[in-house]
Amino acid sequence: MKKLFLILLPIFIFTACLSDRKEKTGITPISIIFETDMGNDIDDALALDMLHKYSDEGKINLLGVMSNKDFRYSLEYIDILNTFYGYPDIPLGIFKKGDTLNMRGSNYDSRVCRMEEDGNPKYKRTITDYESLPAASKLYRKLLSKQPDNSVTIISTGFSTNLALLLNTTADEYSPLSGHELVAQKVKLLSAMAGSFNRDDYSEYNVWMDINSAKEVFEQWPTEIVFSPYELGEKILYPATSIENDFNWTKNNPLTDGYRSYMRMPYDRPTWDLTSVLYVMEPDGDFFNKSPRGDVTIDEKGVSHFSENELGKHIYLMTDSVQQERILNYFIDKVTKIPLCYQ
Repeated sequence: MKKLFLILLPIFIFTACLSDRKEKTGITPISIIFETDMGNDIDDALALDMLHKYSDEGKINLLGVMSNKDFRYSLEYIDILNTFYGYPDIPLGIFKKGDTLNMRGSNYDSRVCRMEEDGNPKYKRTITDYESLPAASKLYRKLLSKQPDNSVTIISTGFSTNLALLLNTTADEYSPLSGHELVAQKVKLLSAMAGSFNRDDYSEYNVWMDINSAKEVFEQWPTEIVFSPYELGEKILYPATSIENDFNWTKNNPLTDGYRSYMRMPYDRPTWDLTSVLYVMEPDGDFFNKSPRGDVTIDEKGVSHFSENELGKHIYLMTDSVQQERILNYFIDKVTKIPLCYQ
């Protein structure tokens, strides 16, 4: 009987978790699609953690997660996180090999995916066949077509590849609109961790990895884009002391295992991707200063350029030292919060 109880316990917890979420009232959730190069740097995992915590609070509806890397461990680690936090059914789109550049790269994601306990995988997965997942550009069309006009926010914390592919899609079974038309109709905001605006000789990594796509997206994307640049997240370091001390509620956690696997502990790591999430959730909070409106362009070397234009659709974020401390405290509080399914 005890063995049966242990088998059924996760089902009971997950059912209760869903029930708790449905009981939340008075909150109009933001519909979000998360675009990530999961596995290159640990900040993508911290950003997804935040999104799941906002889902627990009923503040967002995470429509889907898109990986812009053609690499199994990136997909598998996202699946592990979604399953761990109690969101196993979130649609996952992938970058398909042959679409354009072959985006690979691995770090902590492969290490966590290979972890074992008592001879079995340490963490549960939900997806059984990662090769069968849809191309992100196709899943974007499916998800966007079902949403109200001007309602979806895309948070991009990786390369612009999937977004460029989306813009270039044509009418299909989901919508008669082109990709550009569909984005213009359904998307409210693109919040992008991309670019650098305090140097005229630096190609920020997310831009540099696919310069052509970044150039196309930033020049042709039909909605507002808010940029969280390299120099912003670089100044706000998530502390190793929090990873070591603030997760005593569980022995096994794919987030903290990922952090410990990324680099030799202890180390503090920039929070680039988390800032793009924070802006979406707290656009009017006293966390950021904003540039004037303008236009962001990318040159042939991948360097970001900003020119003021009061009719432009682009702004970039800045912070002072007081805001940086405020943001860091916010991040620690959010990331260390116990997920609803484990409370």
